[in-house]
Amino acid sequence: MTQAPVAPNTDRRRHDREIIALAVPAFGALVAEPLFLMVDSAIVGHLGTPQLAGLAIAAALLTTAVSVFVFLAYATTAAVARRVGAGDPGAAIRQGMDGIWLALLLGTAVIAVTLPAAPWLVEIFGASDTAAPYATTYLRISSLGIPAMLVVMAATGVLRGLQDTRTPLYVAIGGFAANAALNAGLVYGAGLGIAGSAWGTVIAQCAMAAAYLVVVVRGARRHGASLRPDAAGIRASARAGVPLLVRTLSLRAILMIATAVAARLGDTEVAAHQIILSLWSLMAFALDAIAIAGQAIIGRHLGANDPAGAREVCRRMVQWGIVSGIVLGALIVVARPLLLPLFTSDQAVQDTLLPALLVVALSQPVAGVVFVLDGVLMGAADGPYLAGAMLVTLAVFTPIALLVPALGGGLTALWWAMTLMMTVRMLTLWLRTRSGLWIVTGATR
Repeated sequence: MTQAPVAPNTDRRRHDREIIALAVPAFGALVAEPLFLMVDSAIVGHLGTPQLAGLAIAAALLTTAVSVFVFLAYATTAAVARRVGAGDPGAAIRQGMDGIWLALLLGTAVIAVTLPAAPWLVEIFGASDTAAPYATTYLRISSLGIPAMLVVMAATGVLRGLQDTRTPLYVAIGGFAANAALNAGLVYGAGLGIAGSAWGTVIAQCAMAAAYLVVVVRGARRHGASLRPDAAGIRASARAGVPLLVRTLSLRAILMIATAVAARLGDTEVAAHQIILSLWSLMAFALDAIAIAGQAIIGRHLGANDPAGAREVCRRMVQWGIVSGIVLGALIVVARPLLLPLFTSDQAVQDTLLPALLVVALSQPVAGVVFVLDGVLMGAADGPYLAGAMLVTLAVFTPIALLVPALGGGLTALWWAMTLMMTVRMLTLWLRTRSGLWIVTGATR
């Protein structure tokens, strides 16, 4: 870390209150999103196995298509927070509108590709003859909601940049409730089957996007910000997002390689790997909530020309990351007798799962630092460095992971490789924060 005077206790308490105020609602909003898929699965599952299999394939495709554009939230948060720190909320909202217009353009492009290519995409995923029609139906209908999903991402970034994580939490809760009610009503009440589930999700996502737009438009009118699309602003938002897109795709590649290696190890290993990955993702939500707070707070300090404040917050958030990681790791160890039977009754899977899960528990303090520093550098709009660091991590991880089955290693060895991957990420991020090169002040980077 860069050197700075130790913050007084009053400053620490102020930073802590601010981190908690932003991170706790952010965590609730993050957890609410995957619940959409859980509700869809629970409702569609009662229609039959082919329908559920079709939903699984379509949902995987949709998740991939949407998640690669997560930069819409990250880049928008940093840009808006800087403008807020500079004392120009009107320009902050104008910057956010550029991100929202970009989301609409990207969403429209994804629809144009997905609608005609849906049967081919489903076939690529290896859907059976019985599941393929359901997957195609769900994918085509749900793709109509992709612009709304991307608008939700961008608008969430706007509000986070404005230091507001409560509104996204309320919208996520409302969207989850609407999705559950619509799915039940359309699937069973209207007898639309899996198509009803898709339409329910589309309507819920559009309602969420509309709620966000109402909030953003009100803010724009209050501060006199234009709502019209600005070509230069949209291009700037796209340029800022490209490095984060590279980072996201590299991380996705790492996770896909890990799953492919687990599949080579055998059915028992890949089943255990999927359980661990689910738990790892859940813990990532908790750590990502702190990172989101970091994006908003760091961006604001840099926009306010306060490098010392940015350093102090960075240091304090690293401490939060380490402590959170230790707590999460300890929870895994303590709860393991309950967790294993909850996910599987297969003793072979449990036996394979346990040692690998302990490795995950030990690695959580490292993960805590990684997520926090990732958020700090995102808040500083240091996207090019994040992209390069993730490409380096991918280059280190790939050969090591591929050697696991070749050398006779098992799932535990694979998760040691994942821990090494996180350690490489931590080192690259730590070196950057220590250098101080990320500290670029002003309303724009």
